Amino acid sequence: MWSSIRNVLKVPDLRNKILFTIFMLVIYRLGSYLPTPGIDQNAVNAIKEQAEQGGVLAFLTLFSGQALTQFALFALGIMPYITSSIIMQILTVVIPKLQQWQEQGAVGQRKTTQWTRYLTIAIAVLQSTGLVFLFHNGGGGLSTNSNIDLVPNFGVFRVLLIVITLTAGTALLMWMGEAITQRGIGNGMSLIIFASVVSSLPGTGSQVKAEDGWGGLSILILMAIVMLVFVVFIEQGQRRIPVQFAKRVVGRRMYGGQNSYIPLKVNQAGIIPIIFANAVLNLPVLLSQVLPSKGWGADLSKFINDTFTGGTHWLYLTFFGLLIVAFAYFYTAIAFDPVQQADNLRKQGGFIPGIRPGPQTERYLAKTLSRITLPGAIFIAVLAIAPAILIGAMLSGDTASIGQNFGGTSLLIAVGVALETMKQIDGQLMMRNYEGFLGSK
Repeated sequence: MWSSIRNVLKVPDLRNKILFTIFMLVIYRLGSYLPTPGIDQNAVNAIKEQAEQGGVLAFLTLFSGQALTQFALFALGIMPYITSSIIMQILTVVIPKLQQWQEQGAVGQRKTTQWTRYLTIAIAVLQSTGLVFLFHNGGGGLSTNSNIDLVPNFGVFRVLLIVITLTAGTALLMWMGEAITQRGIGNGMSLIIFASVVSSLPGTGSQVKAEDGWGGLSILILMAIVMLVFVVFIEQGQRRIPVQFAKRVVGRRMYGGQNSYIPLKVNQAGIIPIIFANAVLNLPVLLSQVLPSKGWGADLSKFINDTFTGGTHWLYLTFFGLLIVAFAYFYTAIAFDPVQQADNLRKQGGFIPGIRPGPQTERYLAKTLSRITLPGAIFIAVLAIAPAILIGAMLSGDTASIGQNFGGTSLLIAVGVALETMKQIDGQLMMRNYEGFLGSK
């Protein structure tokens, strides 16, 4: 490993890319603590305490690197961009124009990226406006304390100032992610999410040590290591479908005839099902705020808050797991189209041994993908649920935020981004005839 690090430092171009990436991540962390103008800082401390109780606010804080509870410049984090990217992927399936852009290669990709940016800004404006009104009215469904008011001098100009600041922070963060992708080591948006998730780990470790001592911290670290092994195993797991290409003569040269494969990942959807499932289960908490304060409305609001707010109720965990499995199949069907893949194989003169090109190839790919998606979906469901149960059983104190920060979602993000970044660095080292991290002994 140390020889691989020396190899990285020997290459000036790669060294500069890594330094540029680190510089951008440092700016991101600084921006996560720059306060937004017009916010009551005393109320911010109350918001931090609410985030430690889990629920909607803790999940949103995970992706903003604690910037949301600080109500800082980067309070919205990268979530508006993630949301817009998911929306664009879904719309690509149903809008013919977007499908044409996807088939145009680099030109179409630039058009899609541009519209993703526009949609990101629109979502950032909506989210920042919603946060201002929610936290002015006691936090809405994000907080259990109705006395919190982050915007005491509420007015049109004060709201515009806060909304413009938060939207500008999202736009700057989006530019930083694209700059890391182009001038850094790649995966800019993923690295920003990685920095957000990892930044909460030291504070969570200190919290566990203060409440449960070294024994509790050792249990937490051991559990994280075990889950880490399983995450790496599943993230690297794939089903390789062999493909052969027919030989063809063009002029005096013969092309084709080589063997290849189609890699189908076990966890094709990544963390998207967890994000979708969290969004769906957080809706009842938000909607409970508009129910009547007396009678059946009060009883229903109490049931919703008791069941969905803490994130540890058995009913919440059951629905959470089922939604993750359902969204895993849904997003995998969007991300991988067997019909398009079979058509591309046919155009390139390729075929799967023993399977006829055309409809039979489509059915074979769809059947294979459905089979390997099930264990992947069950895995990420267990990974999202098990830490909450284990931490609640083994540790004392406020286990909701601990389960959120040290849970399966955090590990899945951290390991997936780390592996992808290592592959990026390995690829650049291999191009310069150096041995990479993953290939070193």
